[in-house]
Amino acid sequence: MSILTPHRGTQAVYAINPVAKIGAAFVLSLTLILSIDWVSAAVALVLEGILFLWAGLTPKVFFWRTLPVWIAAPAAALTTILYGRPSGETYFQFSLIHITDGSIELGIATMLRVLAIGLPAVVLFVTVDPTDLADGLAQVLHLPNRFVLGGLAGLRLMGLFLDDWRSLKLARRARGVGDSGRIRRFASLGFALLVLSIRRGSKLATAMEARGFGSRIKRTYARESTFGWREVLLMVIAAAVAVTAVSVSVSTGHWNFIGSTG
Repeated sequence: MSILTPHRGTQAVYAINPVAKIGAAFVLSLTLILSIDWVSAAVALVLEGILFLWAGLTPKVFFWRTLPVWIAAPAAALTTILYGRPSGETYFQFSLIHITDGSIELGIATMLRVLAIGLPAVVLFVTVDPTDLADGLAQVLHLPNRFVLGGLAGLRLMGLFLDDWRSLKLARRARGVGDSGRIRRFASLGFALLVLSIRRGSKLATAMEARGFGSRIKRTYARESTFGWREVLLMVIAAAVAVTAVSVSVSTGHWNFIGSTG
C-alpha cells in the first residue's frame, strides 16, 4: 500500500457525508481569514491538532498528504517578514526588504493561519470518496446532475494522470527520445499528457452522453446520501473551534479584523 493512501478503517470520519466536511472546512476557513492575528490561528491549530487524532490517518500518511501545506506556511511567513508592512522597531533594511516587529508578527500570524486553514482542509478531503461526494452534492445540495457527474468523471480520471506520465516516460525512453535536457523533457511530456487528457476527456464525454448521463430526466441513485447526527456534530465541532479561537483572540486584545486600518 502506498504511503499516500489513507488506511480506511472503522473511524467514524469516513462515514460522514462529504458535504458536511466541505461545510466544516468552509466554516473554519471563513472565520480564520477575518482576522490577521496569531492568537486565533494558534488556538484553532491546537484544537485541530487534537481532533486530527480521530481523522483515521497514520502519522506517515498525514505527513505526506499535508507536506505541501508544511512547505507553503514557512514560505508565506518568510515572504511576509521580508516584505510585509513595516511597523515598530527595524531590525534590517535593504532595498525592498524591511524586517520590523510588525512584519515579524505578521509573518508568524500568516504561517499559523496557513496551517490552521490548510491542514484540516487536506485531512477532511483525504477521507472523501469521489462517489460519496457526488452523491452528497446531488442529493443533499441538489446541484445540477450534469455538473456533478462531470466533476465525478474528472476526479476519477485524475488518478490516471500519474500512470499516463510513467507510461509516456517509458515509451519515450524506449524510443531514445528525451534522454537529455530536463526542462525540454518535462515540457514535452506535459504537452503529450495534455493531448492525451483532451482525447480521453472527449471520448468519455461522448460515452457518457450516449448512455444518457446528459438527460434532464430526474435521476435515481444507487446509494442514498443522508445528512444525520454525525454531520451535524462535525459542523458543531467546526463552529465551536471557530468561536473559541475568535473569543480567545478578542479577549486577549489581539483580534485584528482584516477591514480595520489598525
